[in-house]
This record gives sequence, C-alpha cells and structure tokens, in this order.
Amino acid sequence: MTKTIWIACFTLNALWAADSGPTVAVTGGQVRGRVAGAGAVFKGIPYAAPPVGLLRWSDTAPVKPWAGVKDTVEYGAPCAQIGAGWNDKVAAAGSEDCLSLNIWTPEFPAKSRKPVMFWIHGGGNQGGSAMGAAGIEPPFDGSRLAQRGVVVVTFNYRLGMLGFLAHPELTAESKHHSSGNYGLMDQIAALRWVKDNIARFGGDPAQVTVFGQSAGAHDIGMLLTSPMAKGLFVRAVAESGTVMIGGHLTPPLSSLEKAGLELAKRMGAPQTGALAYMRNLSAAEVLKAAPPYTGGGSLRPEPNIDGYVVPKLPAQVFRSGAEIGVPLIIGNNARERSVQGGPEAAAKAIQEYYGPLSPKAMEIYGGKSNPYPPHGDMGSQFQTDNMFRCGATVIASWHGSRNPTWEYEFSQAYEPRGAVHSWELQYVFGMLGKDASQPVDRRVSDQVQEYWANFAKTGNPNGGSLPQWPKVDAKRSYLEFTADGPVVKTGLRRSACELFQQKLEQDIARSN
Repeated sequence: MTKTIWIACFTLNALWAADSGPTVAVTGGQVRGRVAGAGAVFKGIPYAAPPVGLLRWSDTAPVKPWAGVKDTVEYGAPCAQIGAGWNDKVAAAGSEDCLSLNIWTPEFPAKSRKPVMFWIHGGGNQGGSAMGAAGIEPPFDGSRLAQRGVVVVTFNYRLGMLGFLAHPELTAESKHHSSGNYGLMDQIAALRWVKDNIARFGGDPAQVTVFGQSAGAHDIGMLLTSPMAKGLFVRAVAESGTVMIGGHLTPPLSSLEKAGLELAKRMGAPQTGALAYMRNLSAAEVLKAAPPYTGGGSLRPEPNIDGYVVPKLPAQVFRSGAEIGVPLIIGNNARERSVQGGPEAAAKAIQEYYGPLSPKAMEIYGGKSNPYPPHGDMGSQFQTDNMFRCGATVIASWHGSRNPTWEYEFSQAYEPRGAVHSWELQYVFGMLGKDASQPVDRRVSDQVQEYWANFAKTGNPNGGSLPQWPKVDAKRSYLEFTADGPVVKTGLRRSACELFQQKLEQDIARSN
C-alpha cells in the first residue's frame, strides 16, 4: 500500500470512527460518545433544562428533548461563577447553561452492571466544575478510576449567587415556601438522572456511591439529611468536609433571605418586583454583586435550612441519628489550611472561635512543641481541626455508632506545604501532578483507589492484599495514608476534637 493510499484510508477510518462512536438512548434523546480503551466516555450530557430566564433561581427543571444524535465528547460549560484566582480559567468559561454530566465506563458494551461512583466537586459552593484542573485540583478525569471496575460520573451544579441565593420573593413564589438550595436540587436531579439512565451505560442504579471533596463533601452531608435524596445512593465518601464545615452550623432560611435582600440592593433591584428585575440581568451582572470568595460573611450564598431540601439543622439530624443510614468513609488531610500571621494570629483566631472555652483551647494549642510534624504549626493544627478534621471525627463517631463507618487522614505529602486542602484528589483520581511524581505517590494512589473502589463495590473498603482498615469504634480507630503505606491509629487529635465537640453541642443546644 502506498503512503498516499494509507493516509487516505487512515483518514476515512478516523472519520468513520467519529461518526460511529458508542451511542446510547437517554432521557431527552440519543448521545454519542467515544471509545476509550475497553470502555467508553461520554461528556457534556444534559441532565436538566438550562436554568435561564424564568428558570433562574427555580427548582431544577426536566431536560429538554433534542432531535437526532447529540455528540457528547467534550465537557459542557462550567457553571457561571466568580473568579477567585484558583478558578479564574473556569470562571472565564462559565455559563448558566451548564447542567451536564460526564460518564466513564470500564467496558463498552458492558458484559455486566458495574457499581457507580458519582463525584461532587468542591469549590466552596462558589466555584469549580466537573472538569477539575483548577488550582491544586487534578483533572477530574474518571478513566483511571473506571479501570478499577466502576462507572464514574462527574457533573456540574449551580454555584454561588446563581445556585444558593435566597430571597423573600423567591420563597413566596415557591410552592415549597423555600429558596436558596438550587445547587443541592441540581445534585439531586443529577442523581435521579443516574438512577433512570446509568444502566444503559453498564452501571448499576442500585449501587451508587456518592463521593466528594470540600464543598462536595459538605453537600453530601446535606444530602444525607434530605428526604429528597433517600434511595438515590447507597454509600458515601466525604473528603475534607462535613455539615459543620468551618466549625459553624447551617444557617436558617431567614438569615439567607436577609442576605438576599442586601444582595438584591447590590444588583440595583427595586424594593418591590426585585425578582423580575434580577432575572432580567445577565449572569455577569448578577455575579458582579457577589461577595468575595473568602470573607463574604453573612452575605455568602450557601445551603440553608429551608424546610424542603434541608428540613432540619443537619448537625442535629446526625446527632439524633435521623440521617440516611448508609455506609460512610469520611476523613481529611493532615494540614488542610493554616491561620496566616504566626502564633499571635493563631492564638487570636483560637480565642475568637472558642470564647469562654479559650483557656482550655490554649492549653491544647498554646504549647511550643509540635505533637505530630505532618500537622504543622499551631495555626495549621487549629485551622485544620476547626474547619475539617474535628468535624469529620464527630460525624464519624455519631454516624458510626449506627452505620458502618471508616475514618481516614491523608498525610503523604512533601514539605514545606504538607498535605494541604485538595492534595489527596490527585491520588483519588490517579492523576498525579509533578509535585507528586515519586514511585511512592503511585503506590499510595493505587491503595486509595483500591479502597475507594472496594467500598463502591461492597460497602466495605477492605479486600485483596490491602492492610485491614477497621471501622470507627470506641477507640476512634482510623487509617492514616502515609509514605510507608496505610497505618491504623486511634484517637485522632483527641483532646482538640473533644473540645470541638463540646462547643458544637453547646451551639446545637442554643439553636433549638
């Protein structure tokens, strides 16, 4: 065969392959993905109607049918969001027409149904996307995880001002007398789409595991307290996030409505008819009125107790044992965040948070010795305990007293940063960055992925040759992911987390 004929045949075959990719009928129409090894990948599948016009700040609406076959080989647009440095590229590509999802399968066509892992991305419920690759995040590419014998789903949900704005006019308009939790409604709608459609991709709709990080883990906690999510998943993995993220309780709808009135003023809305005015603004004009990504205070759009999606105080639901009773993996990184400004700034932050309990807190944090190097200095210890670690230990204890629960801490990392917030994501997805390029990093990634995949398959992370990971028990057993492999330990930051729980119990009592 001559070189010219070979090139022509190759080109024709490539065009034929593009036109004959795997095609699946789903809610709304047919989608065509592409072959990926022994499996297939589909990107940008719409799971709901674009939340624009009158659908802005409304319940997630059913997907609009389309004619013909939709090519789904590229990610859909990220949801519109403010730029915060780490997510500027994502924000620049953002759109309100963003409710799409992506699927990786280990084999296609499927010979048997596989467990499903449903990823909820982080970003403070203000930023981020199903694509990942923003800031320290790796690409949220499910191909390596799918090779473990699971179907992986990632998706976008409404964020910030467009996903969590509450307002009295929105509450009055709602047949549920609620407003603000539109991003959570999107998550529930995507899970329902998976329940209805994933079998056509070789996934088992009865074996769905939700897993997420930071705000995604926070939202998983919310879903575990929502009757609307019951029956949509059977297992959960919460990485660096709980319903007490930052050490604070979920605000009531009334607080978010007050914030919404102020945010409406910032958009230039009139006192009456504000909703119609705001729906006529462009997404950019809405986002221009948003508080900053950090430091937004009481104006920050976030999930609220609306009596509908989130009926009751989530922390109280967990404390009373009324959450959805599914097996749970929950944990954190060793050095998630740090108070900036040295020991004096850290001491001030500790005293501001603990108030009357400050003397005891300073006994715990004020010593000059560092109890465990991966936890960093006093500012890192407190900020990580306060924002992530101790919330995870409390939820692990409460949920684990009634349901199979496994706790972890991820400490494999390199100085001077250590295992900071989002560091473990590259290991979970197997997409290791240049700062984690040693052979030990691939071994740790393989271990994490195997534990996570085992959990998705059986409801228990243990199996194969992995070290045994004990359930949470009276000794508060947990697994630490280290350079030397997984190590079983007990009583993670016991004194600090017992004090955190004491304050949390007081806060819950005052909220009633």
